[in-house]
Amino acid sequence: MSKIILISGASSGFGALAARALARAGHTVYAGLRDQAGKNAPAVVAAAEYAAEHGVDLRTVELDVSNQPSVDGAVATVLAEQGRLDVLIHNAGHMVTGPAEAFTPEQMAAVYDTNVLGTQRLNRAALPHLRARRSGLVVWVGSSSTRGGTPPYLAPYFAAKAGMDALAVSYAAELARFGIETSIIVPGAFTKGTNHFVNSGHPADRAVVAAYDELYPALTEQVGQRLAELEPPDADVSQVAEAIRTVVDTPAGKRPFRVHVDPSDDGAEVVNGVADRVRAELLTRIGLADLLRPRLAH
Repeated sequence: MSKIILISGASSGFGALAARALARAGHTVYAGLRDQAGKNAPAVVAAAEYAAEHGVDLRTVELDVSNQPSVDGAVATVLAEQGRLDVLIHNAGHMVTGPAEAFTPEQMAAVYDTNVLGTQRLNRAALPHLRARRSGLVVWVGSSSTRGGTPPYLAPYFAAKAGMDALAVSYAAELARFGIETSIIVPGAFTKGTNHFVNSGHPADRAVVAAYDELYPALTEQVGQRLAELEPPDADVSQVAEAIRTVVDTPAGKRPFRVHVDPSDDGAEVVNGVADRVRAELLTRIGLADLLRPRLAH
């Protein structure tokens, strides 16, 4: 059945690809982007052209996850136009690169705000509707960096993604009795096809950066190069979009809790497998096994 879907951070990368894949699958997709009249105006045009060319229902909606009124407005638009929302996809994120010490607390807070608090704003806007309907799906686009082998100079981003993952895990149990399902998509380090590395932020404290450069010269470039070397030639970011599409199209109650899309295999799938098994065992031991799956309406 065709679903009404809202996805954040859909101007480019995973978000734009997922929006198109879901629209091609027959769903009505609202691609959330900020600054539609400015920076992302070309993305709005591209989405409209794609919808017309392929005959799909792909729309754009103003959505800045750092601004609660913007988030509330996006959800209100979807509900006003469609009468319901079936799937919420947390994809918005921002990467920064550089020595951790060189980032100001305010910079770290900004990364956390986009990657973690943004999901909370969107949840608070959308979940009342999903809870009232006793159904729905929340998809979180995380990162293998939360538990895989991680290179240095990405600490604020990795910490924020770890925070988002922890939030997703807790939400999964808290939403299960409302019939709302959770799936966490775990992409690895794709070095091509997204704007993560190209548009990454940098530390404000240049004096500290210079001090680190004495012993870690050109480390950021080395990390990017080595990650690219690990990446198989056939690695394609569209695999992430396809994983999201597959989860959405899987019948309710049968969706996987996690899906790893990591061509370079940094080890996150192994560690997450243990963590998720331990979580399931604990919930079972304390009599809350029903929280491991959504309570579906009959």
